[in-house]
Amino acid sequence: MLSMFQGAHEGSWFLLVLFFLVSYFVPKQTITLMLQRLFAVIMIISGVGMLFSYGFPLLFILKGVLAVIVIAIMEMLVGKKKRSEPQGALWIACIILLVIIILLGYNVIG
Repeated sequence: MLSMFQGAHEGSWFLLVLFFLVSYFVPKQTITLMLQRLFAVIMIISGVGMLFSYGFPLLFILKGVLAVIVIAIMEMLVGKKKRSEPQGALWIACIILLVIIILLGYNVIG
């Protein structure tokens, strides 16, 4: 069961970032934004399943909270791009949090 959650989780992270980049750089279409949201939900569900399997270790709970924050930042970046508002600080936060989440997920930190 854990390997199923882990495979879905890793794949949904990849597709989430991919659809975010497409949504950001091609703002006139909407399908990738909907797919981005779909894979965010899949990623959250598989992450919660993994948390149950691992017994709720504190570092993975922190990773989950950071992941929800990154999803919110991604949504804000796409919205600010469409409204032509500045988003430099959000990009920095998004990249830093993504790196931290990846390092936590592969046990490089902790």
